[in-house]
Amino acid sequence: MLHQSKGDNFMTQNHSEQVNQATKYIKQQENKVGNTKYRLNYHMMPPVGWMNDPNGLVQYKGDYHLFYQHYPYEPVWGPMHWGHAISKDLVNWEHLPVALAPSEFYDNGTLDDHGCFSGSAIEKDNELYLIYTGHSIERDPMQVQCIAKSADGIHFTKESQNPIIDHFPKDGSKDFRDPKVWQYDNQYYMVVGSKKDGKGKALFYQSSNLIDWTYKGVVAESNGEQGDMWECPDLFPLEKEHALILSPMYGEKNEKPIIIFGEMDYKAAKFSQERSMLLDYGHDFYAPQTLKDEKGRRIMMGWMDMWFSKRPSEEDGWVGAMTIPRELTYNHNGVFIQQPIEELKALRTDHHHIEDFEIHGVNRFSKFDGIATELCMDFDIINSDSPVFGLHLRCSIDRSEKTIIKIDTINEEVIVDLTLAGKGESGVYKAPYNIEANGKLNLRVFLDKTSIEVFVNHGEQVITNRIYPDASSKEVDLFAEKGKARIVKADKWSLRSVWKE
Repeated sequence: MLHQSKGDNFMTQNHSEQVNQATKYIKQQENKVGNTKYRLNYHMMPPVGWMNDPNGLVQYKGDYHLFYQHYPYEPVWGPMHWGHAISKDLVNWEHLPVALAPSEFYDNGTLDDHGCFSGSAIEKDNELYLIYTGHSIERDPMQVQCIAKSADGIHFTKESQNPIIDHFPKDGSKDFRDPKVWQYDNQYYMVVGSKKDGKGKALFYQSSNLIDWTYKGVVAESNGEQGDMWECPDLFPLEKEHALILSPMYGEKNEKPIIIFGEMDYKAAKFSQERSMLLDYGHDFYAPQTLKDEKGRRIMMGWMDMWFSKRPSEEDGWVGAMTIPRELTYNHNGVFIQQPIEELKALRTDHHHIEDFEIHGVNRFSKFDGIATELCMDFDIINSDSPVFGLHLRCSIDRSEKTIIKIDTINEEVIVDLTLAGKGESGVYKAPYNIEANGKLNLRVFLDKTSIEVFVNHGEQVITNRIYPDASSKEVDLFAEKGKARIVKADKWSLRSVWKE
């Protein structure tokens, strides 16, 4: 890997030169990364280098575009570029040239801490606009809001009017980043994350043209238990109400993203907070962003990693991935749910099905073996007398390595235990569950080479984690402690790779 910098060359080239240099470097290096052992089968990953927050998740001229925080030159955080990928279905992705690179006084510098930070994308007059935070630790203020546009959705030019918001308002502070822009009632609106007086805040702006913005006030702020800084706010209508997604920080510590439901008054620039919940109970989920697609679906993707984590793939020249896309909606009882998008079913091969199966002790279950699989299982909670039962996934032959999913019927929790899961984080992650009216508990598990996403009761709760077991660890056990557990039905599919690597 080239150790560039991180400040040395960024002050001497214009934007197109910076973008071309980064794209050329990626092309030179991607074959060295493509077949390394931790690469995922069906998740979006960087071709090389570092990936974090999803940015600019948008549908433009029929195609889905995903931009993301990217440092191509090393598998570590560095001067932020915007990586770019395109898809017809949010499943099969193609990497495109780098979209943004630090090049101007408002997003550049001689120190490492600068770049094109997170933001969003929107279409206007058949052109694609990227709105992002220009960051340079050497400037005061260090964070401003900027815009770039493209006629082809690939090559972007930064606007001469930048920065379009050149200072934080009195309600905010120097931490002033991650603009999310949307259109409502023929006007454009923006929320920007900030902090003041120990509270995270979402600052609200309005524009008629995406260039000239008027500050309208604090649309929402922490209630004292939601962090002292709000990153990556995303405010949007969801059926009969509005939802605000944010990634809170406490000091320098990043916490699990939350979703807040309430009513939005655009004239008063106020979002009423009525109820809130965690979006994901796992370790590796941060900075989610949504789009509304042409089918009317509200779809979310998040960074499937976390700050200050063990990242074994770093030794292979890449870090970071995105979650599978999730559709946000409500079930028939009005409960908010996140469900894997329908398009993922096209990845299925090699189907196995069982019904009315009883577990006692540890049962080896070879039909469910694999390293990239989807499992869908209905457990009969009412007619199971075991207090704790579940699955061992990605097991080594001697069982010294395994990822454990437990159903704890005493505490009514689904638990993902990574103590023996391999080289990554080794925590234990718990999500509450409610027994369905028929006495069942549903688990839908998406397992990839270095990740696991567990959807509880059709997406009422989700637990997402990165795991790094040995490639040979692929066996599956079913288990029940101190009694028996009944499986009403279970399905397993192998999931094909979407990559040409």
